[in-house]
Parts: sequence; C-alpha cells; structure tokens
Amino acid sequence: LYTSKDFLPLVAKASKPGMCACKSQLPEVGRHVVVLGAGDTAFDCATSAFRCGAKRVTIVFRRNWSDMRAVEEERELALKEQCDFIPNALPKKVVTNDQGKVTHLEVARYEQLEDGKYSEDADTVYLLRCDTIISAYGCTTGAIKEALKPLEFDTAGLAVVTPQMQSEKEPKVFCGGDLTGAHMTVEAANDGKTAAWHMHAYLQKKHGEKVSEKPELPLFFSPIDAVDISIEMCGVRFPNPFGLASAPCSTSADMIRRAFEAGWGFAVTKTFTLDNHLVTNISPRIVRGTYGHKYGPGQPGFLNIELITEKSAKYWCQAIRELKQDFPDRIIVASLMVPYNKDEWQLITEYAVQSGADILELNLSCPHGMGEVGMGLACGQDAELVRNITKWVKEVAGNIPVFPKLTNNITEIAVIAKSAMDGGADGVTAINTMSGVMDLNGKGEAWPKVGKSKLTTTGGISGDVNRPLGLRAVGVINRLLPDLPIMATGGVSSADSTIQYLHMGASVVQICSSIQNQDYTVIEDYITGLKAHLYMLGRGDFKQEGWDLQTPPFKHDGTELGELPPFGSFEKQRLEIRKQRLAETDIQSLPMADDAPYRGEVKVPALKELVGTSRKAYLRMHNDLPREDQVLAKIHHDICINCGKCYMTCNDNAYQAITFDPETHFANVVEDKCTGCGLCLAVCPVPNCIEFVPRPEDKPFVPDRGLL
Repeated sequence: LYTSKDFLPLVAKASKPGMCACKSQLPEVGRHVVVLGAGDTAFDCATSAFRCGAKRVTIVFRRNWSDMRAVEEERELALKEQCDFIPNALPKKVVTNDQGKVTHLEVARYEQLEDGKYSEDADTVYLLRCDTIISAYGCTTGAIKEALKPLEFDTAGLAVVTPQMQSEKEPKVFCGGDLTGAHMTVEAANDGKTAAWHMHAYLQKKHGEKVSEKPELPLFFSPIDAVDISIEMCGVRFPNPFGLASAPCSTSADMIRRAFEAGWGFAVTKTFTLDNHLVTNISPRIVRGTYGHKYGPGQPGFLNIELITEKSAKYWCQAIRELKQDFPDRIIVASLMVPYNKDEWQLITEYAVQSGADILELNLSCPHGMGEVGMGLACGQDAELVRNITKWVKEVAGNIPVFPKLTNNITEIAVIAKSAMDGGADGVTAINTMSGVMDLNGKGEAWPKVGKSKLTTTGGISGDVNRPLGLRAVGVINRLLPDLPIMATGGVSSADSTIQYLHMGASVVQICSSIQNQDYTVIEDYITGLKAHLYMLGRGDFKQEGWDLQTPPFKHDGTELGELPPFGSFEKQRLEIRKQRLAETDIQSLPMADDAPYRGEVKVPALKELVGTSRKAYLRMHNDLPREDQVLAKIHHDICINCGKCYMTCNDNAYQAITFDPETHFANVVEDKCTGCGLCLAVCPVPNCIEFVPRPEDKPFVPDRGLL
C-alpha cells in the first residue's frame, strides 16, 4: 500500500543507476496494481507501475470520465499503456490476508445525480482483486481554507478570485494554484507570477505610485547585468555597440522605434537621397545564400539587389527628429547618397544636420544599381572622389561626425580610408556588401528571377560569409590609420563576432543579416554575451591556461580506455573497464562541484580597452611570421569518432601524413610527413580532437623542394 508521495520517489531513485549512491531497487508491486485517483499524478503512478513489473494496472476514480482532471496528454499515454479504467467507483476498504498483504479493494458505485452532486449506491458494493494499491488523490485544503478566511469559495470548493488572482471582496488577499483550479504545476507557477505582479501593483497604487498596466516582471539579475558596455566614439556616447545597419531592418521609422524598444544602441537609417533621385525597387530582391542546400533561418548569408530607400528625405528627417525626441539616449546615424555633385551633397547634408542626426554616414559603396547612375560604388572606388565628397560634406556638417561607408570591392580598402581621412572624415564604416551572383539552377536560370523574362543582376552578398573580409578590412584600416574610428559591418551575428571586430579595431558594429535570420530580439543575446565576456575578463579565476572565455580547458583521457575505439569487441573491453572503475569507486567520496559564489576581485575592463588589441598584438604581414616555430598535428584517440575525415583530406589535399588503422579505425599522424598545415583540424567534426604541438627538436621541419 503506497501513497503517490511514497511511490514515485522510490521509482525515480531506482530509475537512474549510478546517479544515486544508495543503489535503490524498483518497488515490488505484484501482477495487478490499482491506482486511486484520476489526476496527472495518478497517471504517473499508473505508467510507473508498469515499469515496476505490473502486468495489469487499473485506475479507479470517483467521478465520470468527463470530469477527469488529468490533461489529455496524460490520458492518451495511459490508454496507450493499456491501463484499465473504472469510473464512478468509491473506494470503501482495503482487504488484506492473515499476513497483512493486500488482496482486494472494496468498491461502491458512485453515481452523479441530476443536481450534479455525487451519491454512493450502497447496493452495488463489489471487490476488486489486486496486489498493490497506490493512493493518488489530491490534497485536502480544509485547513488552508480556514486560514484564508474571509476569502470566499464557490460551490465547487474553488476560491472566488479575479483573473488577477485577487479576491473579489478582500483586495489584500491573493490566491492561486490548487485553490483556484490549476491542474498542473506550470499553471500554478503562472498563477504565482500573475499574483506577484498584481500584489506589487496593488501595493504601489495604494501609496500613489504609477504602475504599468502590462505585467513586467524583472529578469534574473547577476553581477554580469551590472557590466557597463557603453562606449564613446567621436564624442558620441553609445549605450551599447550594437546598431541596425542601413538595410532592410531599418526600412522605416516604426521599425527603428521597435528596435530601440528591444534594446538596440543605435540605428543607421535606410539610405535616403534628394527627391530627384528617388528609386523604385524591383521584386523579388532578397534571397537566401545558396552556399548549400539549407533552408529556413540560420542562413550563413544572403544576397540582395535592393536599392536605397523609396521614402523621401523629408520623411527621414522628420523620422529622425521624432526618434531623437522619444529616445534621447539612442544614437541615430543618417545614411546619405547623391551623385558626385557638390551642391547636392551639401544640400542633403544640411537636411540631415537640421534633423538632429548624431552622425552622418556617406553611402559610397552600394554594389548594385546605384553605381550605374553615378552613385554608391561609382564614387567609392575612386580615392579622389571619396576625398572630395568627404570634404564637401565636412564643410557644412558642423560638429556632426562624418563616416564614409567604404566598399571592399576594390584592390585595397585602406587606401580609400586614407583618402576619406584626408578629406576630413571623422571615421569610416567598413564594409558594405560584396558583389556576387547566386547559383544557377539546372536550367541555367539565376535567382532572383525578375519579370517574365526571368532576368537577374549582380547583387550584394551579406552575412557570416563576409566576416573574414570585414575583419581583414577593419584590421588593415586600423593598422594604417590607428586613430581613425571604425563602425564595422559584415557578418556580425553574435557577441562573439562582435568581440572579434572590436579586437581588430572597430568601436561599434552594424547588423542586418542576423536580424533577417530571426528578429530584433537577437539583441538580448548580444548584450548578455558581451557583458559576460567583459565580466569574465575581469575575474582572476578565468585566466587559467587553456580557458578561452568560451569553454573551460579540456582534459583528455590518457588511460588505456582512451586508446580503445567505441565499437565491436573494443566496446566490450571499454564496458568491462568502466564496470571495474565503477565498482572500485565510492561515489559519495567523489569531490563535489564548487558551487560557492566567486568572492575574489573583479576588475571589469571598459569596452574601449578591447578596441584594436588583437590587431596590435597579432596581425602582421606574411613575411613577418616566424618560420622557425613549426608544429605537428596530434590526434587524441579518446574522443576520436573514427570518421576518417582527417585521413581522407590529408591524403588527397595535403601531404599523406595521416594513416588509418584498419582494425581500430584510429587515425595516426606520421611525424616525418606532417607539415602542420591545419587541414585535418579544419575538417574534424569533434572539438579538441586534433591539436597542434611543437615539432620534436630531433625532427626539424625540412621543406620538400622536389627537384633542384
């Protein structure tokens, strides 16, 4: 005879061998188990009874089938498990034999009357044969009801409360969970959240404080949340370094408004021009990158043939004014474009300055469409034009910082950045999208197909595929012009990629493609990730060897177990070794994880301290790289999955320096042939499986010159 509170913990303990030092066994329940009750817990007991060896499980409950409290999913599972059901049955007495063992359950018919109440039929009492009885009735609430007076209850025994979980007659009393009819723990938890907010609102309003009509429970707070990720660039303070690029994500003022509400630190408007240069876009114009047959979100890149905004300069100037009024702490960058004409550049600049924009971005890099009419790329590929346009704009921009947006569709972007600086630029944006064409299908047709003739054109490639190009561009600009501020864009899709750009010399980043893969809410992950990174930089315990601030140091298994592959007869040997180790190990004596909070000093660096650190420390010309520090690949068998990828790529693309054991299927490096090229690591699907180690002193690297 069990209650559900006794039975289920016993099953749980015995269901996870090795996790509990007590070595619990499943309860012995016999052939036939009767479960009393029809709630979710009762059904858990019924299905668990089968796991304990029962051949038959019968669920006995007092109400009709339609009044069963369990959720539909639990009922369906019990039906699939082939449980028996006896509704309208009132348990009367447990019958035992001389040894005190359960043999029967005495049950009476329990009928529902016309008024909805239930009544026992004393003439229909019968015995139900069983070996084990598990009581899973809900808890009684009599004592709780007494304590909650004067809270009222209805005829069904449920508390009379509003949707806010507040008593209708006693406003200072809130109630939820079982007392209001919640069937599941998750529902009770939600009642608690709802009540907590409205308790807060009740108390605040009682003292004359204003409270939002929409519940806004605070998020979990930790020292990471207190990290400051603001940064100053050209005298402008950014609340965080994440901003919308001049792209589809900034198509309208309403969209920028929603982005600011989500937490973005700044936004670049969609590029606008004078009314005599307004454009009309074609459709379709934005497609997924066909770098592989991957559909849905998570695209590594996109291609677009979208032009600048279709909205007027008047619209955008009004939008900037309204956004600055509503979000004074957020930074708005006005993106401008006109042909190579001094009067027009200065006129559009005056409009933007009068609107209250914080920074001006000169779009000299749009790689499609606009260059054909003398704008965008047509200006940005010529160093003299970039210098002159920048100079014209600076003449009327006043104290507003000016950032020409540069193209990477050129021989050397740093040369163009130097011309912009010579023209008076306060900084530059790098890079715009790269020119390209998406794949052709089997019919030779490209995508996007425009019009009935299915035409296409070159477009701009964006997303993660551009990040190596963007990092290189930011790095070489920072190396040539270390004091020139940079807004980076191109493949920023995480806090991690943001940090990479900061390390190469950028101060803030602009983002679009990752938003296209999801929505504005990605900012939450970016902010938390960057704060966590800075926090970990400030903690001394994260500076141990091998910790890269992403994952802790990896420890390989150097025992005989690590040299046995996980298949065939080898797997049997592995199991025997593990069994022996488990038998020899006292689980309770194993060291526990140190969950104590960190008490040491935390010196969180300012975000600006990251800017350019990697470029200064590591970025060099190829001829400046050391050739005496040669390495070898080392393959760790303890986590090798025997896929053979390293062997195949080395054999047909490198130096035939890896062998593949026909019995163990382990790959092994031939030191005399390995040149440490890195291709094996590039294709290995298992992190930490391959690493590079210094060559032995007695085996120096000697290049194979072929014939001399």
